[in-house]
Amino acid sequence: MTSVRIACKFPRFSLDVDFAIPAGITALFGPPDSGKTVILDAVAGLTRPAAGRILLDDAIVFDAQSRVHLPARRRHCGYIFRKDALFPHLTLRGNLRFAVRRLPRLERHRRIAETLERFDLASAADARPSELTAAQKLRAAVARAVMAEPKLLLVDDCPADESLLRLVACPTLLVTADLDLCCSAAGQLLLIENGRILQRGSPREVLDRPESVEAARLLGIRNLFHGTIAALDPGRNSSRLEFGDFALTGPYIPSHFRGDQVWVAVPSAALRVHPAGIAAPPNSVAVNLVRVSPRAASVRLEFEHSIFADIPHEEFARQKDNKGWQVEFPPAALRIL
Repeated sequence: MTSVRIACKFPRFSLDVDFAIPAGITALFGPPDSGKTVILDAVAGLTRPAAGRILLDDAIVFDAQSRVHLPARRRHCGYIFRKDALFPHLTLRGNLRFAVRRLPRLERHRRIAETLERFDLASAADARPSELTAAQKLRAAVARAVMAEPKLLLVDDCPADESLLRLVACPTLLVTADLDLCCSAAGQLLLIENGRILQRGSPREVLDRPESVEAARLLGIRNLFHGTIAALDPGRNSSRLEFGDFALTGPYIPSHFRGDQVWVAVPSAALRVHPAGIAAPPNSVAVNLVRVSPRAASVRLEFEHSIFADIPHEEFARQKDNKGWQVEFPPAALRIL
């Protein structure tokens, strides 16, 4: 496990993060300019802060006050950049040879042969980067990085998929804008905003239980409602929440009182829609449809009161001619922030 502690100031930006990177992949997720790539560059030694301190595994690698700045080559980090970083004048085999150039000749040849097979690059070993496909270039860049046996691999928002990342054995810090990749490949997810960690945990825990309005917004949750607790019933494990335009029944909210104001987040895929005129299911709200937005795997329905529901295409085809709509809020889907 690698520990990272960064408390630094850059021109117009400050970074203050403290986290551990266990075996496997830790994903950094956040909006543009939130500090994700700056974290990678600070760890790798590719940037020099104006002030502050950086520690890797409790060892100081940068300290502005004492003028310590361990060079990148001594931090033992591999780095996969967004753009192709292969040496254009070398073949693919030559690029891999560069990573293990200090090994004895026989060991070097063995490692190169094994890596070419492992990353499915043997057929392109003698090609130059300009002759490789984009997928081959990416696999070659990852192969070259891991051949040097880094203590930590840094991956900056490149189109690496789960199958490629599985080939990496060392702890990996991954910047990505793909939440599906976070869930399929990462063991830990860090939500980053303004150079700070908003929330951390397994991807499923973070997605299912955002801890703040800011975290919910970063995760793309559109249904965010500010309301008042109208009733609490611990015996029935329920609460009554009023939002001005509508009211909902939710789970019991511990450590709160009647009259408290709370934020509630509800994933759009958790909502159910029904035509008006039928017996209203429990926890339903009668609403007018504002907008229909077809998507690849679903249809997003936007209703009044800023209510969003994602439903399968087949379901929308059955209900698209509804004269009116009801949106059902399953109580278990309500997340109290």
